[in-house]
Amino acid sequence: MGFFDSEIIQQEAKHLFEDYQSLVQLGGSYGKFDREGKKLFIEQMEAMMERYRIFMKRFELSDDFMAQMTVQQMKTQLNQFGITPHQMFEQMNATLERMKSELEQQI
Repeated sequence: MGFFDSEIIQQEAKHLFEDYQSLVQLGGSYGKFDREGKKLFIEQMEAMMERYRIFMKRFELSDDFMAQMTVQQMKTQLNQFGITPHQMFEQMNATLERMKSELEQQI
């Protein structure tokens, strides 16, 4: 069975995409959130990033041809922006840390 034939992989990909889309849409109103709303949003984004990191690690560790092609496509796309997947995760984490720091300063 191929990597993408797995129902577990398909379900996780679907849930990740849907959850990410919802958070991005919700993030458009981040500035209007109260302090607790901002904290909750940041926590949800951190959890999303961890889920995404684990999901991508599955691709990297798989010896399935299509999974490896997906990893290569992602690297190629990110390379067009001059970053690696590791740098992408680091930048996202740095953004979340900055958001947390800004929240702490509002106390």
